[in-house]
Amino acid sequence: MSQPRLDRTKFKASKLEDQENDRDYWLAKSPQERLGAAWYLICSAYGLEYRSDHKLDRTVFSMKKRE
Repeated sequence: MSQPRLDRTKFKASKLEDQENDRDYWLAKSPQERLGAAWYLICSAYGLEYRSDHKLDRTVFSMKKRE
Protein backbone atom coordinates (compact mmCIF):
# COMPACT_ATOMS: atom_id res chain seq x y z
CA MET A 1 0.00 0.00 0.00
CA SER A 2 1.59 3.27 -1.06
CA GLN A 3 1.34 6.39 1.05
CA PRO A 4 -1.47 8.65 -0.23
CA ARG A 5 -0.52 12.03 -1.58
CA LEU A 6 -2.62 15.15 -1.18
CA ASP A 7 -3.50 16.83 -4.47
CA ARG A 8 -2.95 20.43 -3.38
CA THR A 9 -4.46 21.80 -6.59
CA LYS A 10 -7.87 20.54 -5.45
CA PHE A 11 -7.90 22.37 -2.11
CA LYS A 12 -7.66 25.95 -0.94
CA ALA A 13 -8.34 27.82 2.27
CA SER A 14 -11.99 28.79 2.51
CA LYS A 15 -14.85 29.33 4.92
CA LEU A 16 -16.70 26.33 6.30
CA GLU A 17 -19.88 27.33 4.45
CA ASP A 18 -18.02 27.29 1.10
CA GLN A 19 -16.58 23.78 1.42
CA GLU A 20 -19.06 21.84 -0.70
CA ASN A 21 -16.61 20.26 -3.16
CA ASP A 22 -14.83 18.10 -0.54
CA ARG A 23 -17.60 15.52 -0.67
CA ASP A 24 -17.46 15.36 -4.47
CA TYR A 25 -13.68 14.95 -4.38
CA TRP A 26 -13.83 11.98 -2.00
CA LEU A 27 -16.78 10.35 -3.78
CA ALA A 28 -14.74 10.43 -6.98
CA LYS A 29 -12.04 8.31 -5.28
CA SER A 30 -12.26 4.53 -5.04
CA PRO A 31 -13.16 2.97 -1.66
CA GLN A 32 -9.60 1.64 -1.35
CA GLU A 33 -8.15 5.13 -1.90
CA ARG A 34 -10.52 6.58 0.71
CA LEU A 35 -9.55 3.89 3.25
CA GLY A 36 -5.87 4.49 2.51
CA ALA A 37 -6.31 8.21 3.15
CA ALA A 38 -8.22 7.51 6.37
CA TRP A 39 -5.46 5.13 7.54
CA TYR A 40 -2.84 7.78 6.74
CA LEU A 41 -4.72 10.32 8.89
CA ILE A 42 -5.04 7.82 11.76
CA CYS A 43 -1.31 7.05 11.63
CA SER A 44 -0.50 10.77 11.55
CA ALA A 45 -2.78 11.50 14.51
CA TYR A 46 -1.41 8.71 16.73
CA GLY A 47 2.23 8.85 15.60
CA LEU A 48 2.20 5.37 14.03
CA GLU A 49 4.32 4.24 11.12
CA TYR A 50 2.20 4.13 7.98
CA ARG A 51 3.68 0.97 6.46
CA SER A 52 4.28 -1.21 9.51
CA ASP A 53 2.02 -4.06 10.57
CA HIS A 54 -0.02 -3.01 13.60
CA LYS A 55 -1.30 -5.87 15.69
CA LEU A 56 -3.38 -5.86 18.85
CA ASP A 57 -1.30 -6.29 21.99
CA ARG A 58 -3.14 -9.20 23.57
CA THR A 59 -1.15 -8.96 26.81
CA VAL A 60 -3.08 -5.80 27.72
CA PHE A 61 -6.50 -7.40 27.45
CA SER A 62 -7.75 -10.42 29.32
CA MET A 63 -11.01 -12.29 29.23
CA LYS A 64 -12.90 -12.98 32.41
CA LYS A 65 -15.60 -15.54 32.73
CA ARG A 66 -18.99 -14.05 33.59
CA GLU A 67 -20.77 -15.56 36.52
